[in-house]
Amino acid sequence: MTKEMRVALGQHASASHDYLTFARQLGVGGVQFNMIGKGIDLIPTSDDLPDDKGYWELADLKRLKQRVNDYELELEAIENVPAAFIRQAMLNGPRRDEQIDNYQTTLRNMGEAGIPILGLNWMPNLVWRTPAQTGRGGVIVTAFDMERALAGEVVTGIVDVPEAEDRDYSEEEMFENYVAFMRAVLPVAEEAGVKIALHPDDPPVPSLGGIARVFYKPENFKRALEAAPSPNHGLDFCMGCFSEMVYAGRSNNEGVLDAIRYFGARGKIFYVHFRDVQGCVPRFQECFPGEGNVDVVAAIKTLREVGFDGFIIDDHVPEMLDDSDWRHRGHAYSTGYIMALVEAVKKLA
Repeated sequence: MTKEMRVALGQHASASHDYLTFARQLGVGGVQFNMIGKGIDLIPTSDDLPDDKGYWELADLKRLKQRVNDYELELEAIENVPAAFIRQAMLNGPRRDEQIDNYQTTLRNMGEAGIPILGLNWMPNLVWRTPAQTGRGGVIVTAFDMERALAGEVVTGIVDVPEAEDRDYSEEEMFENYVAFMRAVLPVAEEAGVKIALHPDDPPVPSLGGIARVFYKPENFKRALEAAPSPNHGLDFCMGCFSEMVYAGRSNNEGVLDAIRYFGARGKIFYVHFRDVQGCVPRFQECFPGEGNVDVVAAIKTLREVGFDGFIIDDHVPEMLDDSDWRHRGHAYSTGYIMALVEAVKKLA
């Protein structure tokens, strides 16, 4: 059956009855799980594992996939192994080769379990946010302000990374580490039939905490894809991160649409985080789709025009009145909005 652009539910780390039932009630066909912190129920977390066990077992991955399938849903992707699994590889530390071997094991096991995509980020100190702000009607949204971050007002992310050995890391060094990592794991990904989807740095600034950020501008994605060419090497196109970037001489909307055209036309967008922000670095805050920098109708139309046939999820949704800890009300609004956009663009094409 030919696949086409579709909407899934993602960015959660629980395969609970409530979450999977919620996905079914929304009417999406699949889910994605984000493991950027520790992990997910049904798969042991990094804190639960011995130091020499930095990979996921086949039996655990099969159990997770079956759990999702039991709710008549597809497991579209897993996004990010726990950061501790690959931080030495990111920083070219003494356990780099061991962590590469473990990542290869995870890829093989995902392939055998039938899970087609593994999301990846190259941020040893993770996503940074400063204190939350309020948006439309008083909803709570995440925000970033470089001035506040430099003053120590960081509420998410890791300011001091023990593995960093108390030194600074340059952009070129972090880029070379990425290319070496990808050249080592991509042959295994190809053999296993698993695509690796790179997420942009968030926030997309040159450096945080003494560690350079590589994927904060479109040209570095182009360099990386060319340096480690593979049909299994592409992007988790986070529209929010591309919207946060600074485009010399162009609006953020134009910059985002240009990026969709460039990477989409080359088949390098494996899936999409469809979120947006108001403002851009060094200061921005998140918002509902349709009230940020990007013309969201044009974004969906452009995805269709370039032949994108993957899945779309929302992302860091606003926290609405009486929302749950995983913001089910915010997800309901955003997912429904995206589903309507996709359906409308398909019918009007």
